[in-house]
Amino acid sequence: MPSRPITEFAPAKVNLTLHVTGHRADGYHLLDSLVVFADIGDRITVRPGPPCLRVTGPMAAGVPEGPENLVLRAAVLAGSEVDITLDKHLPAAAGIGGGSSDAAACLRALARLTGVRLPDDVLALGADVPVCLLAHAARMCGIGEKVEPLARLPVLHAVLVNPRVAVSTPAIFKRLARRDNPPMPARLPGWHTAENLIHWLTTQRNDLQEAAIKEAPVIAEVLQRIAATEGCALSRMSGSGATCFGLYPDAQAAQRAADALRDDRRDWWIMPTALR
Repeated sequence: MPSRPITEFAPAKVNLTLHVTGHRADGYHLLDSLVVFADIGDRITVRPGPPCLRVTGPMAAGVPEGPENLVLRAAVLAGSEVDITLDKHLPAAAGIGGGSSDAAACLRALARLTGVRLPDDVLALGADVPVCLLAHAARMCGIGEKVEPLARLPVLHAVLVNPRVAVSTPAIFKRLARRDNPPMPARLPGWHTAENLIHWLTTQRNDLQEAAIKEAPVIAEVLQRIAATEGCALSRMSGSGATCFGLYPDAQAAQRAADALRDDRRDWWIMPTALR
């Protein structure tokens, strides 16, 4: 085993679409989602040593360091006992896959450190872990086990906004009025430009958005404030919330929107980013 530490980036996951298409007898929901990853995120560092987890960074407060943390659960699944540091920059319970992306980054780091192959049963860690393990634009279907990588997706310039309100994914699903919504088209279009992709996204949905607003009404304010920024082409919630995103024509417009939002709501987490 190498003695040097191995660091892996754990990017924020953004659901550009999230269609709830069914409900299985075992309680799991069927999804159809277009997933991309941001250029902001957490970092996982693993090194040989007594097994432990340390959480650092600006979003470390309140993140558990015990066996309930998905990072440690990922290490157990991989059969590795190592020293792990999680440098936390993404808000927790925010609909951008922070915990799932951390677990996936831990698995990638352990594979590099120990040479062992990635485990096959990563779905046991959560529905978002398979797509986060890929960490590449993809269509995610089923209960998260079907991941189809997408090539040549245009880069989108965005602002992510979280009102620092944690929401419960199970609570959101309980509020769903309908669980058999239409999926995305069987064959996705070929998007040659960001403008093409954004126009298509306006015809799609996040089926959890209205339920999340009922659970956390501040999400409606977040969406309205994003939509009101100059140049915003689409505002939508990611995952089960409460993080929402706005899409813009270029990086400069996204930065200006982020600055304007920060002037109004300094208590919110607001980050311009590129979605790839």
